[in-house]
Amino acid sequence: MGHIIKRRGHKEQYDERKIYASVYNACLNSHLPVSQAEKIAGKVSLEVTRWISENQITLSEDIFKKTIELLKPENKDAAFMYETHRDLS
Repeated sequence: MGHIIKRRGHKEQYDERKIYASVYNACLNSHLPVSQAEKIAGKVSLEVTRWISENQITLSEDIFKKTIELLKPENKDAAFMYETHRDLS
């Protein structure tokens, strides 16, 4: 699996669990049931991982945008939570 270039310029190994966890938390913060949050997080993280596997290096900003793109059709409120969470952290 490829590497991620983070916002501050450092490089790290891609970790699908981070996408899963952030999408899962966005779903829970949108008051979705745990089972639905698990299903959406699993689907989105798998699709992001497939997308990332096509590249050696990917910018974290591109992963962020791709995750939102994949999450919006699943649940717009969760996509909003995912998108705005970064502004708060």
